[in-house]
Amino acid sequence: MVDDELAELRRRKMEQQLQRQAMNQQAMEDEAERQRQIDSQVRVALMEILEPEARERLNTIKLTRPEFAKAVEQQLVMLAQSGRVRQRITDDQLKGLLTQLTPSKKEFRITRK
Repeated sequence: MVDDELAELRRRKMEQQLQRQAMNQQAMEDEAERQRQIDSQVRVALMEILEPEARERLNTIKLTRPEFAKAVEQQLVMLAQSGRVRQRITDDQLKGLLTQLTPSKKEFRITRK
């Protein structure tokens, strides 16, 4: 009798663990799908507001500095949503924006005596 109760408790505990795992996996899949949709919307918005050369430059930056490129993309999308972008952004305009967003580097000079 005690063995039956113990086995039943173990079975219930195992079922609860499996349910939690299934819920966690579903939540992760939902989050991944939501992130894919957001990325798709950002990509479409960038295609509308950037000239092909500027898009190519941004993709190159994304390969070397993904966090910085993500910040630039978000900035561009916010500018477009607020209506401050009236025409497509050219490569030269993107360069200017990138220089404004890039933090200035301190230059160190070491001299030996």
